[in-house]
Formats: sequence, structure tokens, C-alpha cells
Amino acid sequence: MEPILLKNLLIGVVTFGFLLGKILSYLNYRRPVPKVPDTLSEYLTDQKLQESKNYQNENYRFGLVSGIFSFVITILFISQGWFGAIDSWVKTFEIAPLLESVVFFALIFIGSDILSLPFDYYSTFVIEEKYGFNKSTVKTFFVDKLKGYLLSIIIGGGLFMLFPWLVHQMGRDFWWQFWIIAAVFMVLVNLFYTALILPLFNKLTPLGEGELKDQIINYARSVNFPLENIFVMDGSKRSSKANAFFSGFGKRKKVVLFDTLLDQHPPEELVAVLAHEVGHYKKKHIVWSMILSVLQIGLLLFLLSQFIFSEPMSMALGGKVWSVELNLIGFTMLFSPISMILGIGMNWLSRKNEFEADDFAKTTFAGKPLAEALKTLSVKTLSNINPHPWYVFMNYSHPPLLERLEKLEG
Repeated sequence: MEPILLKNLLIGVVTFGFLLGKILSYLNYRRPVPKVPDTLSEYLTDQKLQESKNYQNENYRFGLVSGIFSFVITILFISQGWFGAIDSWVKTFEIAPLLESVVFFALIFIGSDILSLPFDYYSTFVIEEKYGFNKSTVKTFFVDKLKGYLLSIIIGGGLFMLFPWLVHQMGRDFWWQFWIIAAVFMVLVNLFYTALILPLFNKLTPLGEGELKDQIINYARSVNFPLENIFVMDGSKRSSKANAFFSGFGKRKKVVLFDTLLDQHPPEELVAVLAHEVGHYKKKHIVWSMILSVLQIGLLLFLLSQFIFSEPMSMALGGKVWSVELNLIGFTMLFSPISMILGIGMNWLSRKNEFEADDFAKTTFAGKPLAEALKTLSVKTLSNINPHPWYVFMNYSHPPLLERLEKLEG
């Protein structure tokens, strides 16, 4: 395909993705505010429901502005050949090809982050602050940024050097070798995330002795789930929103509870939340999600191997010669519809898994305390209790609250 046709195709694909996302967001935005459902009448007032809608609307308008800005920048980079100009400039440094890849993507990453910085700041210190969620300080905000850069240099730099090296050395066969490396990397991140990465941003402390720990241990034993590593994370350092998650496999599995979760829920509800997480483990959702993610990466790498040596793709992005870096960017844009379809499938599976984990908690512990915990979480985070079905279909990894309550309380 001629470079000019490829350029127009890239612009068309990016435009389609942008418009589809914004149309779905608009449908969700226009969704009317319902009456307070009976099941939430003890938790939610009309005033709180309107506040939730205001929060959703403000995020929609902000997302519209930031999305248009990002879209315009991306179209300009494609149409004006700025990606190619950066690539050509880096090649004048006369450094090793592998370092060229690192420098190129570092410039793209840093430039993108600088452009998004005002939007991130506004979201955190204006919108989240206005609705009482933000607990972060300006210092913490920027320190997190610097730590993120450091991790990107250490981890991303290595991967970005390895990728073009394999492309040059192995030709089209690079895909399955890099696939193995990516799969191992994903497993290692899951195994060591709470031990090596999370402590860079948050403090983890073992859950203290007391009623909550006793109830958790007793429940874990009742379902034959060996659990010793229970940690509390200082999530309140950044936000008042609460969460809990598992990390790792086998003896390395850990459960992490946000301190905000402990502050907002009685022990019975916390055990119910844990029972839900145990359900994911018992139903092997974590393992299957990992397997599917690895297979998805393998598919995308195979498809990439069919396009990575395309000189017209490099030219379409303004390059003077064939470039691994330009073709990787072009592929990411060109195959975003495939990624979107895969994402829809993964979200559907995730929603199904959430229902199964809820049912596990209901069967092995109790449905009512989990329902109460979900109600509290939803109200306190001003979540949308009446999302548009198409928006849910495309974007939600968890079922809407009322659907979960219907099954838990039925």
C-alpha cells in the first residue's frame, strides 16, 4: 500500500476510535438520573444521587476536553510527519541502533507525559479535590511521577532495547521469542509486585491482631485457603476511595486491604469482600486471565511481525527510511480496532467472573454483608448506578451495582 494511503488509513482508524469512544461517553452522560432504588434507600439520598451525577458529568466534560486535545495532537503528528521527524533527528545522534530506539521512545513518552501533566493535575487537585476524594499532596504527586520515570527507564528501557535487537537479529521470527520474554515478565510482575514495586509508592504493614484478622483466618480455613500474608496499604495517602486485591501465586499470594476499606466497613463486610477475592482464586480467574492476556500478547506480536518490516508504514509516518520504532507506532494505531474487540471480550469475561466470585462469597460466607459493602463503596465513590448498557458493554470490567445486588439479594 502506498504511504499516502496508509497515512489516510491511520487517520481514519484513529478518528473512528475517538468518535466511537466519545459517542458512548455522550450516551452515558445523557443517561437520566433515576429515582433512588429501594435496595439503596438506606444508603443513598436524592441529594447524594445528584452529587454522583454531577461528578460523572464533570468527569465527562473533562474527558471530552482532554480527549479532543490528545486526538488533535495525534492527528497532527500523523498528518505532519512529526513522528518521522523525531526519528530522523534521533538518527543524527550517530549512536547504536538499540539506543536509538530507547531515545526515540523516551522522547515520545516524556513529551506525551508533559502534555498530559496539566490534565492529570487538574483531575487530581480540582475534580477529585472538589468531591472529597483527593488526599494527595503536590509533593506526592510529583514524586510519584519521578518514581514512574525511574521504573520506566529501568524496566521499559531494557524491553525497548531487547525488542529492536530481536527484530534485527531474528527477522520475522522475533515475535515468538519476545512473546516468551513478555510472558515471563508478566508472571514475575504478578509474583513480585507487592514486594518490590508497590513499596516504592505505598507503605504495606501486616494486619494487626484482633477480631478482623481472626475472622479472616477462620474464613480462609473454612474454604481450605491457606492465607498468612494479609497487609494493609496506606491508600488514604492519595485518595479516600477504597479497594482490596490479591497478588502472586502459591505461597507468594498476598491479600492487600486499603486502610480506607478498614475505616469504612465493619469486620463482617470486610470478610465478605475477602471471600469475593478468594472466589476469584478458587475459580482460577486469576490464572485464566493471565493465560488469556499472554495469548492476546502473542496474537498481537504475531500480527506485528507481518508489518514490522513495512517500509511504506515508516514513510506514512514521515520517516525517511524503514524504522522499527515508526512501524511499532503505526501498528499500534492501525490495529487498535482489534485491540478494542479483544478488550470487549476480556471485559465480558471479567464481568462474568465478578458474578461468579460474588456467588462464591454468597455460598461460602453470606450475600448480605457483601451487598452492604458494595452499597457503601458505591455511595462513597459516587459511582454511576444507571450507566448506559452500551457503555457498560464496551468499557465495564465489573457489572453495574444494581445487577450485582439483584443476584446477591435474590
